[in-house]
Amino acid sequence: MQLFYNSDISIETSQITFDKIESKHIVRVLRKKENDILKITNGKGFLFDVKIIVPSDKKCIAEVIASEEKPKPWNYYLHIAIAPTKLNDRIEWFLEKATEIGIDEITPIICQNSERRVVKLERFEKIIQSAMKQSLKFTLPKLNAPIKLNDFLKQEFDGQVCIAHCEEQEKTLLQSVVKPSEKTTILIGPEGDFSTQEIEKCLTKNFTPISLGESRLRTETAALVALNTVSFINQ
Repeated sequence: MQLFYNSDISIETSQITFDKIESKHIVRVLRKKENDILKITNGKGFLFDVKIIVPSDKKCIAEVIASEEKPKPWNYYLHIAIAPTKLNDRIEWFLEKATEIGIDEITPIICQNSERRVVKLERFEKIIQSAMKQSLKFTLPKLNAPIKLNDFLKQEFDGQVCIAHCEEQEKTLLQSVVKPSEKTTILIGPEGDFSTQEIEKCLTKNFTPISLGESRLRTETAALVALNTVSFINQ
């Protein structure tokens, strides 16, 4: 199945008009013609069948002929707050793989030791959308704007909240902390790790200090290990 994404389509939609870039891709690259059927998700758990009625490479128009609710295949809610990596391609790799595996929410957090403090949200969003389509997911992960860790900690949290850090403190393996079918928020720090002050502040907010194993992991690797652990626990 080739999956398209359009955030505006809903069960009330009867007709959809693709923008110029998407129209060109559908008509010129994919060589779609009148009456051909396309599959579209709105990233909100729905799949739509649409039939092309105007195969224009400048303004392709399609009629919605069927819709189906597609609940996400995992029964938990996972939010990973991760410090952007110095090299963009590493955090982008995480976004892609996290979307393929299954994640609900991602927040870039700016920490004391962060080497990158500016992120391109628009590019991140496109990577997530592409990974969603490629992996045939129908729920688009929520991507939040970057926020300083201190400001992130001001919010009220529900569910399990954890912080993965490298300091020599008492920590619990993540797999011993995760509770199936619950909401979990996990903090993953920058290459230089969270500062001692940041860790202490998280602990005062009742974050559980966790270990991801004996190896010292890169930021994006740690985040993916955490995600995969939560996914495995919920199998």
